[in-house]
Amino acid sequence: MVKLYTLRYEFVEFVPEQIEPGVLYISVQYKTMAHLCCCGCGKKVVTPLSPTGWELGFNGRAVSVSPSVGNWNLPCQSHYVISNGRVQWAGRWSKEMIATGFARDLQAKHDYYNALSYREPPAETPSLPPPSRKRGRLATKFKEWWSRRSG
Repeated sequence: MVKLYTLRYEFVEFVPEQIEPGVLYISVQYKTMAHLCCCGCGKKVVTPLSPTGWELGFNGRAVSVSPSVGNWNLPCQSHYVISNGRVQWAGRWSKEMIATGFARDLQAKHDYYNALSYREPPAETPSLPPPSRKRGRLATKFKEWWSRRSG
C-alpha cells in the first residue's frame, strides 16, 4: 500500500465507475465527491457535500475538503485532511472518539434539518389601503390647463 500525499481534482457530472488513485472526483450537480482511499487500500471513499457533511473549497488551482476524512467504516480506518490538493495525515481515532464523532454528526444533522422544518409563521402583513380615485395635483393642473387651452 502506497500512501498518497497529493490529490488532483476532476469536476465531473457523474463519478466514473472505475476511479483512479490520486484523483478526487467532484460532482457539483449531485453534491458528492469520491476518491480511492489515500492510504492505498483501494477502497472507494464517498463524501457528500452538504451543510452538515463535507464542504469543498476551490481556489482555482487546488481543492480543499472540510472537515477531515475519517474512513472509520473501512478496515484501514485512515484519517486525513485534504488541503489545497495535499493530503495531510491525521492521527487514528479510538472507538470512543469515533462514536463521539458519529453522535456529533448525527446531532448536527438533526439540529440543521429540524431548524429548517420549524419556521415562525409569517407576521401579519398590514394591508395597503385601496388606491385612491382622486387624481394627483399634477393631473388636476394638467386637466385644467388642457380645458382652458381647448376651450
